[in-house]
Amino acid sequence: MPYSHHSHSGQFCKHAVGTLEEVVLEAIRQGFKTYGLTEHVPRYRTEDLYPEEAELSIDQLKAQFDAFLTEAHRLKTKYACDIILLVGLETEYITEADNTGLSSVLGECRDRIEYLVGSIHHVAGIPIDFDQATFTKSLNAFSAPDGNLLLDPGSEPTSPDHAKTTAFLCAYLDAQYTLMQRFHPEVIGHFDLCRLYTPALRFASYPAALERVQRNVQYAVEYGALFELNAAAFRKGWDAAYPGDDVVEIVKSAGGRFALSDDSHGPHAVGLNYHRLLDYARRMKISELWTLERTEQPNAGGRKITSRRVDGFWWEDEFWQRRKPQVLS
Repeated sequence: MPYSHHSHSGQFCKHAVGTLEEVVLEAIRQGFKTYGLTEHVPRYRTEDLYPEEAELSIDQLKAQFDAFLTEAHRLKTKYACDIILLVGLETEYITEADNTGLSSVLGECRDRIEYLVGSIHHVAGIPIDFDQATFTKSLNAFSAPDGNLLLDPGSEPTSPDHAKTTAFLCAYLDAQYTLMQRFHPEVIGHFDLCRLYTPALRFASYPAALERVQRNVQYAVEYGALFELNAAAFRKGWDAAYPGDDVVEIVKSAGGRFALSDDSHGPHAVGLNYHRLLDYARRMKISELWTLERTEQPNAGGRKITSRRVDGFWWEDEFWQRRKPQVLS
């Protein structure tokens, strides 16, 4: 202990801060044993760039990602005696162009990409984690379903808003399922980001979405994915990590396995709110944690990495004993 499987740096992600090496050095200072470096995969349409990326071209985004891989592997070698650095990426799925592009990246860089964090950040082509306004715009892109495709047989939405939310949640979860089927990401990133701005939402109130949650969890369990407990939710105002407690219970019931992630966006956020992550995992009675390690045997996605259970009672590790609460930022 401890571990994190999902991170970013300002050097290669415009909404983060600091260099990749500063992130690594902070992880070493805090005593992380394994730390995953997972910048966003390139996007392929100018309309999908964020405001802070306005000066970048699509070709520059691709070059930036390639530079990330080069720097991450340099750091992996440089600090091999201090920390295990795993080099991966975080996915994007906005249109089919992203899946086609990711297939190309994985083909061209297979030996340089050790694992994937499978994440969805857009619904209806609109970001859902940029700000409240774009989240609402994405939600409002959906109108009531016109059949039973999104609803349980014989059921009806209680209101137009309920129908709209059902369609939104189902679109997110269907995209997540497609991503898992095609690429078998080793870590499922912030499983329920679709309720970032509605943390009180319960999937049980949306039966069609709940069915998809259960389907996705079962599929991920079957091919061996880990579900990250993502501490970033705390700095977003949640009183839980991603995923929320209802999803955690579904994962546990399906025999799913959990890993830790800080989803840091700079050295200041390395390990941020891990004391709260500890409390949450203990409250949810998560008795086992898992991490990734290199292997010679390809996994379901064809990558040479596997999962390993953290030895002993993970919450008794000395890392947690010296952990002090940090101020949210």
